[in-house]
Order: sequence, then structure tokens, then C-alpha cells
Amino acid sequence: MSDVLSVRGLNVTVRDTPLVSDVDLTVGPGERVGLIGESGSGKSLTALSILGLLPEDVLASGSVQLAGVDHDLIGADERRMSRVRGLQISMVFQEPMTALNPTMRIGDQLAEAMLIHHTRSGRGAARAAAAELLERVQLPADTLRAYPHQLSGGQRQRVVLAIALANDPALLICDEPTTALDVTVQALVLDLIVQGVVARSSALLFITHDLAVVATVCERVLVMYGGRVVESGPVGEVFTRPRHRYTEGLLAASDLETADRRLTTIPGNVPPAGQFPSGCVFRTRCAHATEICATQPPWTDGFACHHPAGAVDAPAAQDRPGDAHA
Repeated sequence: MSDVLSVRGLNVTVRDTPLVSDVDLTVGPGERVGLIGESGSGKSLTALSILGLLPEDVLASGSVQLAGVDHDLIGADERRMSRVRGLQISMVFQEPMTALNPTMRIGDQLAEAMLIHHTRSGRGAARAAAAELLERVQLPADTLRAYPHQLSGGQRQRVVLAIALANDPALLICDEPTTALDVTVQALVLDLIVQGVVARSSALLFITHDLAVVATVCERVLVMYGGRVVESGPVGEVFTRPRHRYTEGLLAASDLETADRRLTTIPGNVPPAGQFPSGCVFRTRCAHATEICATQPPWTDGFACHHPAGAVDAPAAQDRPGDAHA
């Protein structure tokens, strides 16, 4: 069965400065895929490229194919993309207030999402469907008459999710949808996202920096750093046997099971856009970097690292060249 989403050789630049480089990813029918990495790694830019929502001065190249769409999404004009967004592919953003119209009642916004794509015959049918959608995301019927500012953050995010699922899209993209929510509301929203895509047999691309969320929601994960995908594979394998040194560092930094152990950190910061080092983009922060890391490591068995974790010949920190962190 063909993939719902296929991204090949995606590059994103602004004024010739590379922001995302040579990204490949696929999402199969009904598959839930996580995309993780630190802020500035290129996760959200990848999502915006897929949806054709990049600012005018930011350019994307490569190929983005969506099942059921007979044209490449990269380079498609707004008329074509408006037929795709909200119908075959939908997105839940981090901040729901930016996705909701503050001057419209919730019921009207839900109905509009269906009427604009003619998936309901008439406003009455759309309003009835809107009420059913609210019930599915565990919001009371009187929410239809509310304005966004009258709802809590968690309620607004559930409304945005209901809008995103209104037309049974083939692919749902979630970009840090629970970051601003407290733990209990976060768990509810995550559960509703999974229930929503499973009920509709939709595919899911879930973007986050939270490894625990990926472990809860996703089946497969891609790790991004410095605008590149550095590792991918089933969640269980990547999280228990990481191969790329950046993935290893992320997992170590999130492991707090031992109360008396000091928090592990990754030294330094993600380099600014346009200042990524040559070769392995992580080498300036990696304790195992050697001179060969100045060349781009090949993609092998789901990762790209010259000195992968678990390799018997991986150099220790004291063996790295003196300019590895220059």
C-alpha cells in the first residue's frame, strides 16, 4: 500500500541560508509518526513546507506527495493548496488562539470548516455535525455558542482538533499541540488525538520535543537536528538502542529515574541557521567527534553517524580532536 505522505529531498532556505536540508520522510496509511528535536532543529519548518504555509521569503524545494493528490505540494499555487488543506491534510498548531477566529462563535467555525469543502450539504447539516464533533472531543453542546476567549486553553485546543478532524483528512499534522497545557489536560488531548486518527484511519505526523509524548502516541520516530533527520526507526528501538549520538544525548537528558543522579546535559546550543558545521551537524557538540566527522556521514540502517552509540570503535571524549568544539 502506498504512503499517505512522501517527502523527498526537502530543502528550506531563506536568502540562500539553509534551514532544512535533504529531509526524507514517509507516513503510511494509519501510521503515527513522531518528529522530535530541539527548538530550531527544523521540525515546524518541515510541517509548514508540507502545507505550503511558509512565509514568502522562505523557499522550499524537493518533493512532497500526498495520496489522492495528483500534483506535488512543493510549488503548488494557493488555489490548489486551499483544496488540500483542511480536507485531505489538516494541522493542529501549538497555540489555538492563532488558529481560531476570535470574532466567530465556535459552532460557526466548525460548520465553516465543512461547508468550505462542501463535505456537508447545507448549514443545518454542518451545525449538526459540529455538535457531534464537539461531543467526540468531550466538550458540551453549549460550546457551539461560545467565542474562543470564553474557553480555557485546553478547550480551545480540543476545538482546533475537532476542526482539523471535521473532514476526515487522510493526514493530520500536530505541531507541539500540548506544550502550553497542564499535565492532566495534556493527557486528555493526546488521547483524543489518537482516538480521532484511529477512528478515521487517518495517518498522523506528530511534532514535539517531548520524548515521553512520542513514546505514548507514536509507532515510529524521526530525530531532527540542525535541519537534518539524523535517525529514524520504530519508537521502541530508537528509544532503547539509539545509534546517533544526538539521540543518545536527548534520551540521557530526559532520564530522571535515578533520583540521586545529576541531570545529563548536551553541551552547547543548536547553532544558528546558516552556521551549521560541515559534515555531521552535531559534531561541534559531540564528545565522540573526530576529524572524519567533518564529512557528511552516510545514511546507514536508519541513522547517519560516523561513531554510532554501541560501536566498539567509538572514540572516548578524550580522543576527540582539540577543535571538535570550535
